[in-house]
Order: sequence, then C-alpha cells, then structure tokens
Amino acid sequence: MPRSVRKGPFVDDHLLTKVSGARDSGSRKVIQTWSRRSTIIPDMVGLTFAVHNGKKFIPVFVTENMVGHKLGEFSPTRTFYGHAGDRKARKGRK
Repeated sequence: MPRSVRKGPFVDDHLLTKVSGARDSGSRKVIQTWSRRSTIIPDMVGLTFAVHNGKKFIPVFVTENMVGHKLGEFSPTRTFYGHAGDRKARKGRK
C-alpha cells in the first residue's frame, strides 16, 4: 500500500540534507547511505548513491525511471544461486 498523497514521499532528513548539498555544490561525489527505506524523489535524479545491503555498499545511479521507488529496491540483500531442483535435473540430462 503506497503512502498517502497528502503526506508525500518519505525521505530521511539526513539523506535529504546530503542531496540538497550535492545539488547546490554540483558535486559528483557518491552519497553513502544506510537509508534503504527512503523514496527516490526528482531531486535525486543524476546523483549516485552507495546503498548498504547489510554487507557492503552497492552503487546506484539514479535515473528518471526510478522516481517513486525505494533506494533499497536497487540494492539486493540476498544472492540467488538458482533452485536446487534445477541442478539435479540438469545433472541427469547429460
């Protein structure tokens, strides 16, 4: 369920401060953040964020198509190695 239009998108205050500072200075420096829950807003387009996935920071370059999504959606926390049944089926085919 999305957040109400009246409230607007949720962005952590500390992240919003970093974004406005990067916009004002025209800096291309990567913004490091743990805030996976923050919504991407139009002010963030063109900036690069290093989003923490629990183990390391994943670089995320924000484009126009990402507006409205959460930062955490672009930094996966789990590594998918495939289904166990697929390996068994492939092994028997030879």
